[in-house]
Amino acid sequence: MIRKTDFYIDGKWVAPAAAREERIINPADEQPFAVISLGGAADVDRAAAAARAAFEPWAATPLAERVRRIEHLLAIYNRRAKEMAKAISMEMGAPMSFALSEQTGAGSWHIEGFLDALKTFEFEHALNAATPDERILREPIGVCGLITPWNWPMNQITLKVVPAVAVGCTVVLKPSEIAPMSAILFTEMMDEAGFPKGVFNLVNGDGAGVGEALSAHPDIDMISFTGSTRAGRAITRNAAETIKRVTLELGGKSPNLIFADADLPAMVRRGVTLCMENTGQSCNAPTRLLVERPAYERVVEIAASAAKSVEVGDPAKEGNHIGPLVSATQFDKVQGLIEAGIQEGARLVAGGPGRPDGFNRGYYARPTVFADVHSDMRIAREEIFGPVLSIIPFDTEDDGVAIANDTPYGLAAYLSTRDTEKARRVARKLRAGMIHVNGRSLAKGSPFGGYKQSGNGREGGRFGLEDFLEVKTVAGG
Repeated sequence: MIRKTDFYIDGKWVAPAAAREERIINPADEQPFAVISLGGAADVDRAAAAARAAFEPWAATPLAERVRRIEHLLAIYNRRAKEMAKAISMEMGAPMSFALSEQTGAGSWHIEGFLDALKTFEFEHALNAATPDERILREPIGVCGLITPWNWPMNQITLKVVPAVAVGCTVVLKPSEIAPMSAILFTEMMDEAGFPKGVFNLVNGDGAGVGEALSAHPDIDMISFTGSTRAGRAITRNAAETIKRVTLELGGKSPNLIFADADLPAMVRRGVTLCMENTGQSCNAPTRLLVERPAYERVVEIAASAAKSVEVGDPAKEGNHIGPLVSATQFDKVQGLIEAGIQEGARLVAGGPGRPDGFNRGYYARPTVFADVHSDMRIAREEIFGPVLSIIPFDTEDDGVAIANDTPYGLAAYLSTRDTEKARRVARKLRAGMIHVNGRSLAKGSPFGGYKQSGNGREGGRFGLEDFLEVKTVAGG
């Protein structure tokens, strides 16, 4: 059993203020493999005080020195990538190949993106050519509380920690208590990279014990949170008393519009793959497949076939399969929503309730596809966070856009058509923060974030740097 019960505060590993141990479960076999501590308000107080004391000297550190530390961090991260992949695989069930290339790879991708952005980012400039003596300054906001999820641990930790320390902020990180081992390993890397004491602090814990204390703490100037919309509301309420900045990256129910003129086999299979990868546990997954009616039955056939070809397997093994869901709670939620889809009259064309054949333990779910879904069904409205796809027909372009936007979320949207003008027109009508046309992925440094109840703020590249900065105007100086 791995024991990692200390927190990282003020440049050293320290025991929690009160002993409260928590076992970490491997979702592949439902067995504990590690023990951590769950912190509380006293631990947050210590970490916030350390971060506050470190803030002014770190903010005054030359940018070149901060960049040098991040470059060193990147080198360490790349050297220890296989360790990171193993930690992620064991804590949240990502298969080793995916954990290395995508989960761990996301971290180095974002660190590189921030380093690129720092090369050209203007921390000071004139308001405009006509007013050269009025300067616009961007300065670090202060001490930041960072709360990250279990589904893409390094993606989210690097998207928050790196830009914050890069611009001169100091931080207190609370990773998910379900999947904390990767964060502990990342903390070892921050320590090895030589960041000054107090710049980076780690306190493990749950939402009630650490999340609430962070979001309400008077010495925390900003909260950056990724997780559920429900938790995002609670954090916003807790932060209101101190009027701190709150940035949120929350849930999604992303539409994938397939027009009849699209490359159906390629685009539908890609959509199914994106829905199912990471066992469906991605906030931007295209979980609603909206299909122009002339192509509807053909698309249903392709999607069902693609889902049936998705392999489910042991995450400890290499391969192009998907692993288990992260926890018993998540497994029960997904099973309940699959049952709801059947009860509400959707047509089950692949998968269904229960574990896949050959599994009698572990939180494995069957890759599932429903056709003939209506927008008022639970499977069309709720974020399932499992390998479940809902297919909905539409008749006209306006009809498709209306169905796509008929959601409280607005994180991502996808569309496929051979008509370039239609693609441009539809992309501009969709109420979402990120639009993918004909399978195009986002570039390094692109802004990640959404509209409506998918949150506020943007992460990645220069947009992520801006989230951790205040704007100051100096007229005549």
